[in-house]
Amino acid sequence: MSRRSALTVAAAVGAFALTTLPAAATSTPAQIATSKTNGITYLKSLQAADGSYAGSGLSNEWAFSAFAAAGTAAVDVTPGGDTSKNARTVYRTLLSTSGWPSSSPVVTDYERATLNAYAAGIDPARVSDSRNLIADIYGYWQTAETGYFGPSANFNGTVFAALALNGAKTTAGQVRIPQALRDAIITRLRANQHNDGGWNYSKAEGNATQLAAASDIDMTGAAMAALCVSGVPNTDTDIVQAKAFLKSKLIASSGAFNALFGVNTDSNGWAVSGLNACGINPQTGDFLTAQGKTPVDFLITQQFNPGGGFKYLPSDTSPSAYASIDGLRAVAGGGFTATPPTPVTSGAPQWVSQPAFTSGTATKVALTVDDGAGNLKVCSVALTPTGSATTLGAVLDAAVSAATPSGCVTAVTPSFGTGTITSLNGKANSGSNTWKASIDGGTFTTAARETTVGVGDTIAVRWGA
Repeated sequence: MSRRSALTVAAAVGAFALTTLPAAATSTPAQIATSKTNGITYLKSLQAADGSYAGSGLSNEWAFSAFAAAGTAAVDVTPGGDTSKNARTVYRTLLSTSGWPSSSPVVTDYERATLNAYAAGIDPARVSDSRNLIADIYGYWQTAETGYFGPSANFNGTVFAALALNGAKTTAGQVRIPQALRDAIITRLRANQHNDGGWNYSKAEGNATQLAAASDIDMTGAAMAALCVSGVPNTDTDIVQAKAFLKSKLIASSGAFNALFGVNTDSNGWAVSGLNACGINPQTGDFLTAQGKTPVDFLITQQFNPGGGFKYLPSDTSPSAYASIDGLRAVAGGGFTATPPTPVTSGAPQWVSQPAFTSGTATKVALTVDDGAGNLKVCSVALTPTGSATTLGAVLDAAVSAATPSGCVTAVTPSFGTGTITSLNGKANSGSNTWKASIDGGTFTTAARETTVGVGDTIAVRWGA
């Protein structure tokens, strides 16, 4: 989630850097299809011999979001046809290791993994019996600045929290987080919109100077996508203003957006992905210039064909892996993640996930507690199950002393055994206003200690009618 100007990885030239580039014109479905086919071929060439795309330092795991958008399942991507080293299995193994992502992780590590695991066909909440990426993100909730994830100064952490928590739905297609959490994040996204209609990577809320500063193309695309995947319609005033900002940066002669760091593929890719996520066609209306050019046209002119890689700058003579990922995902119509396609590999399922807890293996559960009075608590709860499933009571009990951030649960009644939860954090049931629970975005029902909680379940508890 860092700026492309800081990225220096370059792809090999060879056969994939052939020099013929297409003429600039409004891109037809046939041209887009060719771009996708060639782009997929190039991204497949980036796979290591061990099947990996991700590793230490800057890696190419964002390729999974581009593959999914372009219609290729990660499980079908193999080095030399060795299905035992397919990209999905290798990535899942990496995410499951105790040392991943590093000794000093940041929230964007888990957000990036959530978006790409989802696109690869890995349920991000059920990567393994010990890895729950949704719970990992919840652990970065800022109790003093509700709605932010990670240090608020790094606003991109909150943008990508919205993209990951809303975009990575359950395997059944359900948004797994509660509306109260979605609303809290939306409030912060809106508060950081600059006066010019766009956004930047750093926090602007409450700072008149920052709000008046120039926005950048990249983060505007990501932030508008974050709002739209959070349920904000593309007719909303803030989306309309973001669209107007992007339109104001459009270069008529090429269809490119004039980014803070100059015209480049990554900034344009993020902007187009933002438009895609909001259901705004990047080839018509405001984004078809008077000279008949569109942002998609520009991206395709940045692609080497038939090699398929995209260059970062128009002046570059070889493709960039990162630019190729951002360019292909945008041209293919993708936002920042996509539902995994059905694999063509015989017997390979669309999704893989951990089916149950492993008794005695430490894990995490994602929990929100909403007292109905605007005091939302969000946390990752550490616990060690004693069976293949656990209970709501056991999760709430564990949250008293093993929640990150702390304070998610201070007391629960009853404090043992079974039965309806009558009081939580000192707030008791009152008439029709009672504590209710929801699992993975399902219907809220009476909260009881014996309510079953399975591996990877995202738990929401709220007080109300």
